[in-house]
Amino acid sequence: MNVEVLPKDDGFQECGLVCAANESRFTASTYSEPLTAFTVGWKDPEHIEDLLNFVAPMIPVAKRFEFKVSNNEQCFMSETDDIRSIGSSFKRVEFVGTSITSRTYNKGLTVRVDHDDVAGDDWRERYVQLLLQRLLRNELRRAISALESNASTIKNSYVWDSSSNPDSDVRSELAAAADITGVRPNRAVFGEGAWDLRSDSYDAQNNSGATRAAGLLPEDLARKLFIDDVKIMSARYQNGSSKTDLLSNKIYLFYTKNDIMKDEPANIKRFVTPVDGGGTFRVYSDEHSKFTDLTVEHYSNVVITSADGIRKLSVASS
Repeated sequence: MNVEVLPKDDGFQECGLVCAANESRFTASTYSEPLTAFTVGWKDPEHIEDLLNFVAPMIPVAKRFEFKVSNNEQCFMSETDDIRSIGSSFKRVEFVGTSITSRTYNKGLTVRVDHDDVAGDDWRERYVQLLLQRLLRNELRRAISALESNASTIKNSYVWDSSSNPDSDVRSELAAAADITGVRPNRAVFGEGAWDLRSDSYDAQNNSGATRAAGLLPEDLARKLFIDDVKIMSARYQNGSSKTDLLSNKIYLFYTKNDIMKDEPANIKRFVTPVDGGGTFRVYSDEHSKFTDLTVEHYSNVVITSADGIRKLSVASS
């Protein structure tokens, strides 16, 4: 996955150019409480944040933290000695596994806005929204890249044509993951191209079962596969002079869940350090006579806490 290298914020960037944020601008005098509050109530119109939380759920932590690498055996533990005797305490449960010390990384972007180019009273909020969406898209790319780097692939490519059964292929991968870890992946994310190939495969088959399968919505397919949820990802990013689909013809199967704890078993987590006010972003507004530099920053780290059971399907039409 190609990574765009942004120019550094040296204080002399052109207006409208997004730069890697410069820490020297993060001062008490430029901190904007109103714009930071705006990020707390802001809802992403492109739903990138929803996809990010589906792939890598957010877990609040300090800037430096410790977590345990997931041990899937904990998912199967059961006690017969959970009865408390009079005068004694309950049995203490402890998460076991290798402890890893890590930290969240400071990430941010800056944009310079010329005052001659602005209109209306909400231009600061609109530019902050632009930076928020870009930062979330960056995080989503990191999460997908982490899955890609740790996924197991039995076949380089599945061919989905008029003689294929795409859902059977997905079930086979789910079963293979469960045989390794004992836990069936509970989430599947389809690239837009992979979902289209699934539909094309069933549309080309002249039977009632294929017709019914072709009409399934993602939530219907999740029930059919006995998993919690299926998402279709159509998010794209600028790659040189063209747009690149984040997933295209790939499908990832993995285990994680929302509201997960720091040490709870899962394949992937996104550790985030909250800021004052209950949000995860801070905004700085460096005002000048003819322009304003707006910076949005946050602290996060996308981590594969267990690579076992992550599956990838690469599909093609021939």
